[in-house]
Amino acid sequence: MIEYVNKIPSVEEYNYLNERVGWGKRDEDIVKEAMENTLFAVCAYEDGKIIASGRIIGDKTIFLYIHDVMVDPAYQRMKIGTEIMNKLIEKINEYKKINPDIRVYLGASKGKEPFYEKCGFVTRDKANLGAGMILA
Repeated sequence: MIEYVNKIPSVEEYNYLNERVGWGKRDEDIVKEAMENTLFAVCAYEDGKIIASGRIIGDKTIFLYIHDVMVDPAYQRMKIGTEIMNKLIEKINEYKKINPDIRVYLGASKGKEPFYEKCGFVTRDKANLGAGMILA
């Protein structure tokens, strides 16, 4: 049975999932600080072993960002990512009580856009906001 827990993953859990999804292991000190600066996170476990997670970062009132939605490839296509997103959006809806106009962003991995569209997200150009950009 899969258990969903509202908690920030440990450094070890984060790096385990990061490696499982092909993003590689990150420096533990960097991951530790990133987890300390996470507003909210959800982890999924099967038999006590982490199999998925997702987190929210931001300022809680103007800007939120869904980040690091990761599902172990052995558990993909089982609606676990959908459940993680549902729980993150539930939390976002709590923040929207403070500011209904809060902006919620995410960066979809290439090819994963249709998954996030099913969760209600649109590209910035479809929302008339211009292209999303990153500092290279």
